[in-house]
Amino acid sequence: MDETIRDNVRRALQEDMGPGDLSASLIDPKRQVSATIICREQAVICGQPWVNEVLRQIAPLAKAQWLVQDGQPCAPGQVVVQLQGAAQQLLSAERTCLNFLQTLSAVATQTARYVQAVRGTRAAIVDTRKTLPGLRVAQKYAVRCGGGVNHRMGLYDAVLIKENHIAAAGGLSAAFQAASAVAAQAEFIEVEVETLKQLQEALQVGVKMLLLDNMPLDILHQAVELAHNKAVLEISGGVTLASVRELAQTGVDRISVGALTKDVKAIDFSMRFQQQPVESSTAS
Repeated sequence: MDETIRDNVRRALQEDMGPGDLSASLIDPKRQVSATIICREQAVICGQPWVNEVLRQIAPLAKAQWLVQDGQPCAPGQVVVQLQGAAQQLLSAERTCLNFLQTLSAVATQTARYVQAVRGTRAAIVDTRKTLPGLRVAQKYAVRCGGGVNHRMGLYDAVLIKENHIAAAGGLSAAFQAASAVAAQAEFIEVEVETLKQLQEALQVGVKMLLLDNMPLDILHQAVELAHNKAVLEISGGVTLASVRELAQTGVDRISVGALTKDVKAIDFSMRFQQQPVESSTAS
């Protein structure tokens, strides 16, 4: 993950600064300041490794003291981190630090809401591949900080046989049998089903992990009864914060929620410098 963080930050800084920060160049490079990053709303904090890497790349002598750790809640107006370093460098780092914090804390906060909503049931809240391009590792880290569980990272580490795979392969059984060729490389093999008939067919051919796609609540209850102790069951499709509790109470094992990473509203953060007097010299 360290390499991914370095690359995320390098790209973000290049995008923001290009050949140089014209505004920060107005500041004396020797001038030292203290600063704080403040969270303006209730949130679950996430993004510390990315902020630390921004500072490492652009302000290597700066010191950061984190008062709220990743995965911890914070109140509106709470100081999350205290900074000391060169004013010019911290000014250049400011927006990139805040962008990572606002995005990843939003994912962690949203995830925590869903996790709280299903507390007391057996259902885990699971993410999807519906992530911001280039930030999948970061967003899936944020899901874990919020108490959720990661699904597959990408197309390379697990098999999810969906309706188009089934259609292209000539049927559910054919698609599942073909998956045996890559089973050794896959963390899991999961099959998406949309009807109880497909569910029964999947169980008959030995599928051990099933994705129940957009099934009505009454059908979900029947699906759970049919698959009892035979397969891990996951719900997907149209899950909202308002509906997730009722879905969890069907007895499924996992509920995947695309909204954790694709529909997030950024958390409000700001960086504030402590104003210091400018030293002046008098003519002799």
